[in-house]
Amino acid sequence: MMRLDRTELCLIAAAVVLAAGGLIAPGWLVFLLTMAFAKALVVQGVVMQMRAGLVSFGQGLFYCVGGYAVGMGGQFFGLTDLAVLLSAGVLAAMLLAMVLGLLLTRYRDIFFAMLSLAFSMILFGVLVKSPQLGSTDGFNVVSWTLFGWSPAKETAPMALLTVTLVAGLAVALLLHRYVQAGVGVLCEAVRENEVRVEYLGLSPRWLLYSNYVAAAAVSALGGGLTALAAGHIDPEMAYWTTSGEFVFIALLGGTGHVAAPFLAALVFAVVRTYAIEFVPHSWQMILGFTLLGVIVFLPKGLWSLFSRAKAKGAAAS
Repeated sequence: MMRLDRTELCLIAAAVVLAAGGLIAPGWLVFLLTMAFAKALVVQGVVMQMRAGLVSFGQGLFYCVGGYAVGMGGQFFGLTDLAVLLSAGVLAAMLLAMVLGLLLTRYRDIFFAMLSLAFSMILFGVLVKSPQLGSTDGFNVVSWTLFGWSPAKETAPMALLTVTLVAGLAVALLLHRYVQAGVGVLCEAVRENEVRVEYLGLSPRWLLYSNYVAAAAVSALGGGLTALAAGHIDPEMAYWTTSGEFVFIALLGGTGHVAAPFLAALVFAVVRTYAIEFVPHSWQMILGFTLLGVIVFLPKGLWSLFSRAKAKGAAAS
């Protein structure tokens, strides 16, 4: 049995505190937290690839696949169990990533970014031209159950927040172990010097391939949870602006810690919510200035604030 380190204990404690806080939080805040942490899972997929030296401008592809798998599972197959719906989305995204990854992992830099964006926009075009799937309007997601338990309308948002926190915690713990051993470390080596990795007798392409498939699975989980929280899906989930939002959040948080995407997604959600409320015609500009400020003053993202504090504490001791 593996012992939990300090980071893992902090992640568990944070999830427990957030779940407890959700019990007394107003409904709008519960929804905001659920959406933020669900999208943070998609950002985790972006960050996984950034650690390997790749930037995906098409992560909305797997976000959309996860969401539509949940919606179609309920709409066309009568499935309502949350675990089954989310599993279907993750499996569909992994199968798609296993096919696309054979092509995409041949490319690097801007070529990888543009190809990932192209595939996402292809899915967007297919969905827009599919009246059976609601075309541009999309369709509503059916009410969910969990192992036969159907939450009441009043308790469903809090129950889904709890599920999202549990899923986010599980992913964060797995990724924390992932980046410290095995493929995670080797992907960072590929980012630093791909040729040297080849000299070690390893295949950078297959390392990136496995990382790509894992990132797709995590992103699809976030898409499925978002669909359940919003109660609706539409082709905008695969649009380029959605993928750009995930890259924005990834840059906002940085790649220094598995908790960074969750922090950045929460900050992004709060800033956007209040920007839309107070300056509804200029909220994009507010977000732009926010990212600009982070890039100038915190080039390694918001998490570098904690890294600096930790370094100063270590130096003082």
